[in-house]
Order: sequence, then structure tokens, then C-alpha cells
Amino acid sequence: MPDSSSAAPDRLGIVVIGRNEGERFCACLASLPPAIPVVYVDSGSTDDSVENAQRAGVHVVHLSAESGFTAARARNMGWRALLAKFPDLEFIQFIDGDCSLDPNWLGHAMAEITLDDGLAIVFGRCRERYPERSIYNAQCDREWDVPLGDVRSCGGNAFIRVAALVQVDGYTDLLIAGEEPDMCLRMRKHGWVIRRILPEMTLHDAAIHSFGAWWKRAKRAGHAYAEHVYIHKGNADPDWVRALASMVVWGVVLPGLFVLGLGLGLLVHPYWAFLSLAVGSVFTLQFFRLSRQGKAKGLTPKTARLEATLLLVGKLAQSTGTHLFLLKNLTKSRTAIMEYK
Repeated sequence: MPDSSSAAPDRLGIVVIGRNEGERFCACLASLPPAIPVVYVDSGSTDDSVENAQRAGVHVVHLSAESGFTAARARNMGWRALLAKFPDLEFIQFIDGDCSLDPNWLGHAMAEITLDDGLAIVFGRCRERYPERSIYNAQCDREWDVPLGDVRSCGGNAFIRVAALVQVDGYTDLLIAGEEPDMCLRMRKHGWVIRRILPEMTLHDAAIHSFGAWWKRAKRAGHAYAEHVYIHKGNADPDWVRALASMVVWGVVLPGLFVLGLGLGLLVHPYWAFLSLAVGSVFTLQFFRLSRQGKAKGLTPKTARLEATLLLVGKLAQSTGTHLFLLKNLTKSRTAIMEYK
């Protein structure tokens, strides 16, 4: 079994990004192999993150607040700082500060990517560290288990070939979310391949323990879907186009018709209430369909019902993010970072 010691430290560096991750960041630092150069980019932390990184012997880069904090800017500053110190690196492992790296991952990733010169990105299984602590954490764990093989995009934790990263000039700085699909799309236009492989890669402590935090995360996703499709238009990632279309139907059109039916039923004629009844029936059917899908995937009946509820309510949360993007785009202003922790 490959381990991190076989990952050729003279060819590989690590970029960590974070903001106020506390003990999660300490666990992240402890998981990194000592022989590989590491750059940590801090986005204005007010906890001991910077001190902890310095004590671990990690080079720290401070992200300026003037241009706004985004994961995209942090990763870009990280890889550029890393290459400035080690210009001959061929690969970079990106990891978020709330994640811990599996001890065998780097060896697996190096073995995979060196076999195929067309591979730009390799990533493995990202698991939620504490799925049992909330239904929201458990949903994240299922969300991160994407299909194996060649895929359209990756997440924030990824093993990336420097040549591909430099060719597309990294991430798009101003994106507050969805920067990975954006970069992967630009890489694929140049013929590069993104691949999910089986080995364990990271443990991610999402720490979503409240409905409000979950809502903010879903809102951020809706903003990302809209911005991605707006930027790339006809070339947008089909998965994100479908996600946006689904959100518009279930989070905007149908709820709007439900409210319209109620209003007209009260103000014009009671028959209009049948419109709301019809929309309610559609939501009910969709709830049972999603519940059946969840049970078919091995979820308990209770968990399947909770998952179905979150998927439906999540469309409403996503729609608020899309509305925010449209408003900010109309007023030519920039959306601030959306933190949910």
C-alpha cells in the first residue's frame, strides 16, 4: 500500500487554507507529512491558527482583507507562494484547514497521476469526521461520495498537476463558492482530465449542527450555481445547469404558484385555492419519491424522510442565494463571503 513517504517530496508541495478552524486546524497540521513543503494561507483568523502553523514550522501567508476573503484567492496565493519557494514542484495537494489528510493518500495520488500525463487532478474519498452528530453532517458525507472514474469537477481537497494549474492561472479569485468546478471546466477545455479514485483522501469536520448553518451553506450553493451558469453560459458544467434548473422549479416557480393560489383564493375566488392544492400535491409526490430513493440507497426510513425534507427545503435556501447573486449583479456590487460555521 502506498504511503506519503512514497510521494516524492521533491516533486510535491501542500497548500492549506483556513480561517478560525481551531482544533480542526491542529488536526490538519498533525496529519501532514513532515518531509513535504507546506504553505498555509490564513484569511484573517482571530484564533491561534497562525501561531499553531508557525509552531509546526509551516510557512504562513496572510490574505489581505482589502480584496475580500475567498477560498479561491487563498488557494491562488498559496500555490504561487509555494512555487516561488520551490519552482520545480510538479504537484500540489490542496487541503482545507478543517480537514485531515489520510496517511496513505499522497502515495495513492502520486501513483495514479504519474501513470497518465493527461491527468490534471486526482481526488479520493472525502468523509465527514462526525456524521453521527447531525443529519446535516451525514448529508455532507453522502454528498461527497461522488462516482469513481473521470468526472467533470472536484472539491476543495485535491491533488493537482502544476502544469495544468499554471495553464489556467488557477482559481477565479472573486468567486465566493464554486471555484473548483469553474477551474475544472477551464482545464477540461484544454484537454485535461479530472479523476476520482477509490482510496481515502481526507476527513472533513463540517461541524454543521444547526438548521441555520445548514441553510447558509445551501444558500451559498445557490449563489454558486447561478454565478457559474452566468459566467460560462452555454459552456457551463451540465451538472450545475441541472442543479440551477431544479432549484428554479422547486425553489422559485412552484412555491410562487402556491402563494399565488392562496392569494387569489382569498382575494378573487376560492377556486384559485385548487392551484395551491395542486402544487402541494406535487411536493408531496416528490417527497415520497425522494424518500424511496433514499431507502434504495440503504438509508433507514426515518433518515430517508429527513433527507427528502432537506433536499426539498434546500431548494428554497438555494433560491435565496440565487436571488442574492442576481441582486448583486444588477447593482454591480460584490457578494461577501458566506460563512456557515
